[in-house]
Amino acid sequence: MPSLPSLGLRHRRNGRVRPAPRVPSPVADYVVDCAVYVDGHRLEGPWTHTEAVEEVRARGTGFVWIGLHEPSEEQINGLAETFGLHELAVEDAVHAHQRPKLERYDTTLFMVLKTVRYVANETLSANSEIVESGELMAFVGRDFVITVRHGKHAGLAQVRSQLEEDPEQLALGPSAVLHGIADHVVDTYLEVTEAIQVDIDEMEAEVFAPRTKIDAEHIYLMKREVMELRRAVMPLAKPLQRLAEGYTPTVPEEVRSYFRNVDDHLATVSERVASFDELLTTLVDATLAKITLQQNTDMRKISAWVAIISTPTMIAGIYGMNFDVMPETQWQFGYPVALLVMMACCVGLFKIFRKNKWL
Repeated sequence: MPSLPSLGLRHRRNGRVRPAPRVPSPVADYVVDCAVYVDGHRLEGPWTHTEAVEEVRARGTGFVWIGLHEPSEEQINGLAETFGLHELAVEDAVHAHQRPKLERYDTTLFMVLKTVRYVANETLSANSEIVESGELMAFVGRDFVITVRHGKHAGLAQVRSQLEEDPEQLALGPSAVLHGIADHVVDTYLEVTEAIQVDIDEMEAEVFAPRTKIDAEHIYLMKREVMELRRAVMPLAKPLQRLAEGYTPTVPEEVRSYFRNVDDHLATVSERVASFDELLTTLVDATLAKITLQQNTDMRKISAWVAIISTPTMIAGIYGMNFDVMPETQWQFGYPVALLVMMACCVGLFKIFRKNKWL
């Protein structure tokens, strides 16, 4: 039977109740996958991070790829000690909320990428989320790659399987994995921008369609989501350019050309995002102008009906005054004539306003 401390229970010592010491979480609880690759092929068998790095360094070839999902600082410390990760980079990887960047610590690269996912909504509200974002960090060394994910949608299982199906590419080393990750992230940017393009086209058609009511809040919501996408895309350009230009010997020449291709795709995404921002600004202006025009039209209609109603009200008000000497008050046909005059005035004003398109 396990002891009380191992169960996380309290125990007595010298008559005082003290909490049991914390037991560190096993590595398997937060490691998504740990694999050893030699000549582009994955070695069989489950590996711990210490066994994996020992195997690679004993062989003198290959590398380790470890995937983590939202580890705590305590959980990642063991990996940091084994692979010699810089404490500042480890802190960024644990706490997240970083902008895309590329940093070098001795022979280790640390790269941060923002991941995005398009969220379809049947109806939009002020709290709707169209672009869901996450973060992806990568530590790249001579014989290892450690990826840290934050968010539920930033899985790398597809990237790993695609690279494993291409041993020639995977044999290029850890930098090839970094390229695969960057390429996957930028491809999701392209998919998200295509989905947003459809939404903006529908908004544009609705704004410029005649006699349609537009809710400006939906356009502001889309503009807010595009700004979030912009914060993920724009800062990534400089890190990709540095990798393509030979910022570090960790990325060999044969891999740099692949990063140039990713940078080209990112430029396409950046152009789309910039055009979205400009188009949404135009749609906001057009919507406000349309709303103003609609309000002016409504005011003209209200004014026309007020003018029509005020005429019989004026006549009835005059003849409703309690004076003895009033013209036509004793006339036999005074009442029906007054009604006919009221009706004629109302019909005449209605025709005039209808002719001038006020009604």
